[in-house]
This record gives sequence, structure tokens and C-alpha cells, in this order.
Amino acid sequence: MSSQRKALGRGIGALIPGSAPSTSPSIASRPVANPSEPVANASPTRLRIDQIVPNPDQPRRIFDPEHLERLANSIRLHGVIQPIVVRPAGNRFELICGEQRWRAAELAGLESIPVVVSDVDEVERLELALIENVQRADLNPIELAHAFRALGEAGATQDEIGRRVSLDRSTISNHLRLLDLPREYQTDVEAGRLTIGHAKALLGVNNPERRSRLRDRIVKESLSVRATEALARENSAAVRPPKARGNDPRPATDPNLQRLVDTLRQRMQTRVRINGNAERGRLEIEYFGPDDLTRIAGLLLGDA
Repeated sequence: MSSQRKALGRGIGALIPGSAPSTSPSIASRPVANPSEPVANASPTRLRIDQIVPNPDQPRRIFDPEHLERLANSIRLHGVIQPIVVRPAGNRFELICGEQRWRAAELAGLESIPVVVSDVDEVERLELALIENVQRADLNPIELAHAFRALGEAGATQDEIGRRVSLDRSTISNHLRLLDLPREYQTDVEAGRLTIGHAKALLGVNNPERRSRLRDRIVKESLSVRATEALARENSAAVRPPKARGNDPRPATDPNLQRLVDTLRQRMQTRVRINGNAERGRLEIEYFGPDDLTRIAGLLLGDA
């Protein structure tokens, strides 16, 4: 990790010298910067919109068009209140923080935008962009996970990442585990169809078909995380080989009844037990909440 990161962990404000608002005459009247001149670590200045290129390590991957349009309308009325942060990159300037403001300013028809130019390395660029988005709560869990993984690949431990963004190590670890899910499930998390809790429960189901059926139920029935966790445990248990009974004197389960239980579990997608034998006993089917009960009742009554 770079030894230059004096600003990291203190927020993006640490990169913006002075605290003059970007709408002040001192910024608005500044000439547009020339990329061939050394301007790194200067006070806020202005750059032409077309001089700036996106950050290739931008953690934020989804930009809401409606939000950008609202921000553009605000910029048309009030201008860009806070400068964006860029770094020199050849004959252009590369975004570090403020991509939404840059996109919205372009949408609003601005020719230039207030900036702070800071000379940072690639790892610092990623870290600063991540810190800004975390502080603004702008990232979905998958975007955070990709950013955390990129920092890890750059040499940071999970503890170090957590300290940088003021999150505990378990939160970092849980986000990174989301990247073990297939891409379609990650898309569900990005779109808000699945929460982190749902995703963690799905990670516990190794069988792809069972996992897919459980995912469909979560989305269709709006299952709670608790109900999802219970069903995930049941799905996992259903594919584990039975444990040896050792000296247990109880008779082995009737294989015909066990096949029936397995069939019912697959059909009901919940825990099913038979206490007794083929002559007499009790059939137990678990449910988790009113919606789950309605679903199971529909299956039993032939309505589903």
C-alpha cells in the first residue's frame, strides 16, 4: 500500500483545499485549466467537460437516469456546488470522485466544471472513490464487493479495508462472499430483488437447481430472510448423506417412507417428517409465515 495516503480514511474533503464553495466568484471566474501545465494539488479550478474521462476503477456501476436528470436540473439552476476530484492522465484528466456530478453537468449542457486536481496513484484513486461512495451510501452491495476485492488484489487485508471505510471485518467478508454467487443472482442483489441476507442464505445451498427454486420463491413470495435461511438449511440437509446411527437401537426408517419424504420435500420445498410407520403415524410439514402456509396449502389442495 502506498505510503503517500495521508488523505485516505478522512473523506474526500481532505483533498479539497480551503473550503470555498464552488459557486464562489474565485472559482467561477478561474480560467479553464490546460492539461499540459502542472496543476496537481492546486486550489479548485475549472476544466472543460471534454477534458475529463471516467475512472476505470469507479466502484459505482449503475447510474440512475432519473437521478441524473434531477441532478442536471439542479445544476442548471444552481451550478455545481462541490468540485469534483481528478488526476492528470496524459493530455486528459481522470475522474477520482464526482462522476455523477460530471455526468449531470454534461447532461445540463455545461462546457466546464469546477475541479480539484490531485496527483494520486491508481490504488489511492480506487480507495478515494470507494470512500466517497461509502460516505454517500451510493453503492449497492455488489458494487461494494467489487471495490473491496480490487483493494484486496492491490494488497490490502480485510482489516485494512474495514478501517479505511469504517466498516468491521465481517461486513467486508460478507460482501466479498457475494461474488461467489452466479452473475444472475448478483444482478438480483444490484436490483434490490435480493438482500444481502437472502444472498448469504442462497450461498448455503450448493445444489444449483434447489438454489434456483429457492431464489424464485424469494422473489415471487417476498420471503423474509429468516424464512429463506430456514429453507436453505432444509435444502442443504436434504442433500447430505445421513449420519451413522452408531448404537442407536431405533429401527431404520422404512425406505419406502423415506422416498416419500424426499419426494414431498422436493415438491413442498420445506422440511417434511414422518413419525411412525406405514400402518400409522404422523406427517409433519413445516411452514414459515402466512404466505408460506398459503403456498403449501395450495400444493396440497391442488391449487398451485
